[in-house]
This record gives sequence, C-alpha cells and structure tokens, in this order.
Amino acid sequence: MTGVLVPRRTRRRNRRLTPAGRLAVALKYLSLVAASAVVMLPIVVVFMASLKTKDEFFGSRPFDPPGNWFNVDNYVTAFTKGGMVQGFVNTAIILAISVAGTVLLGSMAAYALDRFDFRLKRLVIGAFLLAPLVPQVTTQVATFQVVNTLGLYNTRWSAIALFLGADLLAIYIFLQFLRGIPRELDEAAALEGANPFTIYWRVLLPLMKPAIATVVIIKGVVVYNEFYIPFLYMPDRDLGVISTSLFRFKGPFGAQWEVISAGVILVLVPTLLVFLALQRFIYNGFTSGAIK
Repeated sequence: MTGVLVPRRTRRRNRRLTPAGRLAVALKYLSLVAASAVVMLPIVVVFMASLKTKDEFFGSRPFDPPGNWFNVDNYVTAFTKGGMVQGFVNTAIILAISVAGTVLLGSMAAYALDRFDFRLKRLVIGAFLLAPLVPQVTTQVATFQVVNTLGLYNTRWSAIALFLGADLLAIYIFLQFLRGIPRELDEAAALEGANPFTIYWRVLLPLMKPAIATVVIIKGVVVYNEFYIPFLYMPDRDLGVISTSLFRFKGPFGAQWEVISAGVILVLVPTLLVFLALQRFIYNGFTSGAIK
C-alpha cells in the first residue's frame, strides 16, 4: 500500500522548516490541545456527576468515575419531576418564533438602511448605535408596565415580544453583509419588473444565508440561555423554560447537584447539535459569481 500523498508545496514547506520553526509548530498544536482540554474538562466532570448517585456525588471527588456508567436515574428525574419536557417545549416555541422574527425584522431593517435614502437616515442609524448605551435595568419598570398593560404577562408572548424587539446585532450583521452584495443585482431585478419587496425576498434574502445562519446561532443561543426574562415575566410553572426548570432543582435547604448535572447535559446536547449543523454556513460565501 502506498503512503498518503502529500502535496509538493506542503513537502517543500516542511523541508524548509528549521528546528526552531518545528518547535514553534509543535508548541502551537500543544497550546490548542491544552485549550481544548481546559474547555472540555468541566463538561466531562458534569457528565460523570450526572451518572452518580447522591451518595456517590457527595462521597467522591470530581474526577472519580461513577460506579455505574449506565445509571440514567438522574436523567429520568430531570425529565419527569423537573419538568424538563415542558421546558423544552416552551423553549422551542419561544425560540422558533423569536429567531424567525429576528431574521425577518433584522434583514428588512438592514435592507431599508442600506438600499434606500430617506430623511433622517443618519439620525435613525445613530439611534440604533445609541440604544445599546442605555442600561437595560433602567428600563425594566417601564417594560414590565407595558407588558402587563398589553395583557402579555405570564404568557409565552411576553418573552416572544421582548425577544422580537430591534436586535441591533442582527441588524448590524445583515447590514455589513448587504454592503458586500453588488447593487447591480437590484438594478437587474428592477429592470425585470421586480418591486423592492420582491428584490428583497427573491434576490437578496437567498444570498444572505451565511448571515442568516450567524444570526440564528447567536440569537438562538441568547434565547436558549435566557433566564431573567422567563423568570420575571412567566412565573407559572407550566410556562417554565429549560433555564428556569434547572433553577427549580435548587431548594431552600439544598440542591440536587447530580440531577442538575443531568439537566445541564440535556440542555447542552441540542445546542451542540444545532451549532454543528449550521456552522458551515458561516464560513461559506454564496455571493461568489453572482454577477456572472
């Protein structure tokens, strides 16, 4: 069997490396391995803790393996008594509507700011940049009164309405991506009789898939991990999301850390799968050759 074929350019580069250069390359990879170990170590510890019984958890050290690697009692407890199933359902509903609305509203706002000239345009852009400077804690009383007056308190729509607010990061991502799409595409579509909305929906939006994937990941993680808004605006137990479901495992006299560890693993897995499924869209460009 022949060996692995190595490109000629790579072989030449490897031959040119001095001992110091090889040492630098080795240190670079060692640092990457060390950083990966630092990131993965807490997850491994939590995973082993999720498989331990209560006595094992308090009677062993963090790096001690569980007595039974197939002990799923903590996961069953998290699903049944902890309300994780209902938490996942509520989180999925809120996340789907919030992320879809953020993509539509953010891309439309970016399209209007980038492609159209109107009065007070600079003032609007300045207002978008000024809004993040206002501390959110100073507006919580007014926000709560608005949500309560609209009759959204203690419903899923309270969190959805707050998450659907103008997401400045999403607008900025779409705006920067639109500036890289040639305006000749808009002009060509306009010559074919397309109106502004058709240009946005059928020409520009399909080309913004990398930006959409980025916004979906960032916004999805924010909504998925949010605790304050569901805890404040949805106190009903049946409306709990995964973050508030985990919080319920902690009582006034202690906490079921082994069950919390199982809940943490259950919360971590969907985020990891979604990120692995969507990360390639961030790096792939869809506008190359569009003019042609």
